[in-house]
Amino acid sequence: MICAFHGDTFLDTRHPTKGGLPSSYLKPTARSGERLMVRVLAIDDEALVREALRLTLSTIPDFSVSVSAPADALATASEAGSDIALLDVAMPGHDWLDLLASLRALTPRPAVAILTSFEVPGQMDLALRAGATGFLLKDMHPEFLAHSLRTVAAGGMVYVPPASASTIARVLTRSLPERHAPALPCAITQRERDVLTLLALGLQNADIARQLDIGTTTVKTHIGVLKRKLSVPNRVVLARLAQQAGLV
Repeated sequence: MICAFHGDTFLDTRHPTKGGLPSSYLKPTARSGERLMVRVLAIDDEALVREALRLTLSTIPDFSVSVSAPADALATASEAGSDIALLDVAMPGHDWLDLLASLRALTPRPAVAILTSFEVPGQMDLALRAGATGFLLKDMHPEFLAHSLRTVAAGGMVYVPPASASTIARVLTRSLPERHAPALPCAITQRERDVLTLLALGLQNADIARQLDIGTTTVKTHIGVLKRKLSVPNRVVLARLAQQAGLV
């Protein structure tokens, strides 16, 4: 199973056509209704792997694919204006966490998805804390890989092996004090930041309450305060604002 989260929506990436997708996911153009191009940068230290990824992803009509060795990744991402960076973690001589952080510091900032041959225990937690919104395996079917990348490009999260919403929330909440507080239009408390982060991950009020060990009514109160402070009408816009601010 592949777990994916998009705003308040759970997406099953095993079945790309099942259950429907949010309109922002499809990114329709005003004229034709076709998908906009998704600009993907594949970063790997092995030239053979880079070329294989280029050939595989280039067969997808709405994907524009660039490839890069780790040393050239930042320059290539900036030049290509990449929407997504696919990053390998097993690259001798290169620190994938440092590279992930540098990619996330670019303007415009690409989403980062880890693409690896196998999961090392604890690696997915590290990727989550560092801001990756995808953790994918190289043995995925190309159709699933394409679907996962579109989900990430649309602001969703995809993790394989599966990570439940509660697992993702627990890791991110634990890591919040260690992270630099992203800029928001106004100051919010740490508790409000925790609630906003979990809301942006798609958790409902009862799930947020369980994760933070507070009452559901308290969660509703925090969300109401956040809406007033940030001048937004609903939780969907709150989630979008949290994503734009880099909370998830």
